[in-house]
This record gives sequence, structure tokens and C-alpha cells, in this order.
Amino acid sequence: MKPNKGKTLTRERDYVYKFSAGNEHLVLTVPLKFPVQENISHLHGRLMVLHNLPCFIENDLKQSLSKFVEEETIKDYDREAEVALEAVKSGKVDINQLADTWAKAYKETTLEHAKPEETSWDEDFADVYHDLIHSPASEMLLNLEHNYFVSISELISERDVELKKLRERQGAEMDKVMQELGKSLTDQDVNSLAAQHFESQQDLENKWTNELKQTTAIQKQEYQEWVIKLHQDLKNPNNSSVSDEIKVQPSQLRESVEGNGRIYEEQRLLEESFTIHLGAQLKTMHNLRLLRADMLDFCKHKRNHRSGVKLHRLQTAMSLYSTSLCGLVLLVDNRISSYSGIKRDFATVCQECTDFHFPGIQEQLEIVQKVVLKARAQRSSKTKRHYENKISGSEDKLKNIERNQSNILPGEFYITRHSNLSEIHVAFHLCVDDNVRSVNVTARDPAIMGLRNILKVCCTHDITTISIPLLLVHEMSEEMTIPWCLKRAELVFKCVKGRKVGLQGFWGANPEQGHELIKGLEQLCWEEKLRELGLLSLDKRRFWGDLSVAFQSP
Repeated sequence: MKPNKGKTLTRERDYVYKFSAGNEHLVLTVPLKFPVQENISHLHGRLMVLHNLPCFIENDLKQSLSKFVEEETIKDYDREAEVALEAVKSGKVDINQLADTWAKAYKETTLEHAKPEETSWDEDFADVYHDLIHSPASEMLLNLEHNYFVSISELISERDVELKKLRERQGAEMDKVMQELGKSLTDQDVNSLAAQHFESQQDLENKWTNELKQTTAIQKQEYQEWVIKLHQDLKNPNNSSVSDEIKVQPSQLRESVEGNGRIYEEQRLLEESFTIHLGAQLKTMHNLRLLRADMLDFCKHKRNHRSGVKLHRLQTAMSLYSTSLCGLVLLVDNRISSYSGIKRDFATVCQECTDFHFPGIQEQLEIVQKVVLKARAQRSSKTKRHYENKISGSEDKLKNIERNQSNILPGEFYITRHSNLSEIHVAFHLCVDDNVRSVNVTARDPAIMGLRNILKVCCTHDITTISIPLLLVHEMSEEMTIPWCLKRAELVFKCVKGRKVGLQGFWGANPEQGHELIKGLEQLCWEEKLRELGLLSLDKRRFWGDLSVAFQSP
């Protein structure tokens, strides 16, 4: 036992042990000094030898001795604690000095017994990358990342062309078989051919999936090794083996033509910017930008490497390990592992460029799925114990609890990290259901509550720019009339305003940026877009008034 540091009052107590040996009743009395510094096993062994005690009381003596020492030690500690509390209450001891002494003792003990922390490879690489991206070598980094992106894009284009040719050939074969159906061929022949076509498509897709996975792994390893070597070379000014400047590799594909042959024309964004001030005494300034765009436009890289595109990549790279991160809100269903709707499109965009800093989108979703299953198991066990105590209606509720443990609930969200997207570092996947399309969505709706929690996470994790779907939908439908859009926009504006005012102490005086996006009007001309949104070019003051009312309303 390690001796206590500092002053300790020593007390002596008699340990009494009674036992019987045949017809005789014996009593062993041993004086012990507390606190006992000797190991209990050693003390017990000495007592057995010195007093020539019989072996049949060995185990019972050890248990009795251990119990006595433990109880008396606790009593001493309790008495010392009472004396210390009385000293603090009476003012004899400075409580601040006492707290500092405790903190120092805890720190010394922790450092003495804790393992020394070693920086991981990811942390070292992050520090090196942050130094290089803020140095003259940043252009070489961006050029290399762009060249890797072009290589992956060309592989994906080759895959799409090969899959398209296979589907066309299979379609022609199926048409011929359908013409012979009922003449020389039967339904079994059609089913057999369909099974062969499906197996061929699966084999081809698996082949390209493995090739893309292998290529991205090689790119990531080469990139990280090259970054470390470049950093070492730049630290030594006398080293003449500094890597040559990397030139931009031109894409073998026509930059103005997409894979389907359509001419790609970058549409001009329809947007309006505002600066608002929130708070009564401590006012904070926030930049609000309302624009019509596809949410994935903030994630996609352009194959061309013009100056504007290059500046976007540079800004995103420089803020990757900073306190000015950019976030994006995606509205998804309750299935984490499924790829449908905007989740499929988002995963496709993520796979077009290698992520050199974080795990891939598939690996991150697998980790999220495991965390959800663990959390659901803990929550369901508590809820199950709660309903087991109730008799009426408990069976149906228990069935609902045990169903769909891997799914998340509306209003819950999970987060993925990315370094390979155009303007986004963090993606919030907010779960919503069909009720979000209803007119009767209130401030207590799960989607609005989830949005509030997302804003809180942004506040506490240095995410200073967040892009939010203004209408909480990614696709417009016929029932979404102009009154519906205005009511929904006002609800989201009030949610953002209320959360920012509530977290004003966290935000401080730094300006905060937010993007509210509207999708679904891409096919309309400019006049129709403005008319659909109620933003007539000669009546912009009316919208400014509506916006002011939205932020001034309680």
C-alpha cells in the first residue's frame, strides 16, 4: 500500500478475534496502528506464524482481519472528512486554495499512472496539410487533387458508357425474345434470359465498384505520402529535391459536354442577400442569402479548372481544419443504409472525388448504423422494462418498440464529414416523413425541432455557414401553392431566428452566415420564377417587409 502524502493522524486499535480449538475458547488480541500501511495478506501471514495459530482458522481469520481494517479505515476517513468540512465552513481553510491543491494532486496522480498520449497518423497528416495549404505550395495541392478528381470522373464516365451499352444490348435481346414468345419460346425462357441479364449487370457493376474502390485507395495513399514528403522537403531549405510543381491535367472528356451528350451551361443563380441584426442589448450581425439552387450544387466539383472554380476549392481547403466550417442540411428518410432519392445522388457526388482526410461515405454510414443500433437497444430495454410493469396495452407497445431498431425517427439526424466536396465540410442528414408536406406543420413538428438541434450543433462545433432547404422539401409538388410556400418560409425563418437569439451567448459577436435554398423552379423563366416566389422585380420592398415581419414576430 502506498503511504499517504501529508500529515496523517495515527491511531491504535485492538483487533480481537475469537475462535474455538476443541473444548477451549480462545481470544486473539492484536494492537494495530491506523492507517494500516502493511499489506493485509502479509499481516495475516505474520499473525499465523507469530502466534502459532491452527490452520483451520486461516481463511476465516483473513476475512475477519480484512473486514476490520476496512471498516476502521472508513471510520477514520469519515471523521477526517467531517473535521475538514467544519474547517471549511468556519473559514479556517481557504476553499480556493484547497481546490487548487486537489486539482494539482489529481493531475499528478493521473500523469503518473496514465499512458502517454501519442498523436495518430490522421492528426499528424491534418497538421501537415493545414501548414501546406496556407503556404505557397497550396497551388500544387489543388492541382494534384484536381488531377485525381479528373481520373475518377473519367473512370465513372467509362463505367456509365459500358453499362449503357450493356443495357441497350440486353434490351434488344429481350425485344427479340418477346417477339418469339408464344411461338418458339415460353415464359420460362423469358425469365431465364432476364435472370442472365440481371446477373451480367451485377457482375459488371461489381467489377467497376471494385476498380473504383481500389483506385481511390491508391490515390489516398499516394496523396498522403506525397504531402508528408513535400512538407519535409519544404522544411529543409538546402534540400534540392523539392517536388516539381504539378501542372493541371486536362480532362479527356469535353468539359462543356456531360455524359449524356447535352451541352452543359452553368445557370446563373437567382439570389438575394440580406444583413440582419439580432439581440436587444448585445446585437449580433448575420448574413442571410436566399437563393434558388439545387442542394447538391454546393457539393459538386466542376471538371474545368477556371479561376473561379479554383478559388472555391482553395477556400474550402483552407477552412477544412479551422473554426469556420460549412454545413449542409439534407432531408432523408429513416433508413440509414438505403440509397434512394437525394441520398443516392449525394453518395454519387461523394464517390466522384477521393476523400483524402476522412473515411468514405459508405464507411461513415456503417459506423452511424452501429451507433444507432446500440442506442436503440439501450433505449428499448429501458422502455420495455417500463411497459412490463403495466398490464393494459403493453403487448402492442412492446411490438412497436422491437420493430425497426435500425431506423431513426423523424427529427433525428446524423452527421457525415467530407473533404472532397466543393463548398461543404459537414452534411447533416435530417430525417423527415410525409408530414413535412402538410400545411399544418407547427413549431413543435419533429422536422423543426431537428432543425433547431442542428443549429445548436453548428453553434458548438464552429460551423459558421449552414445551408438549409427553406421549404423543408427537395422537390416541389402541385399542392405547394404560394400561400403554402410563404407560410412554410415564415416558419423556418422564425425557427432560425429563435434559435440564434437563444444561442446568442455561444455565437458571440462573430458574423454568422446562412443560406436558405429553394428547389423546383429550374424549368421556369425568370419572370415566372419571380412570380411563383412572390418576388416581382418591381415589388421587392414587399418581400423585404415580409422578411422583416418574420424576424420581428415572436
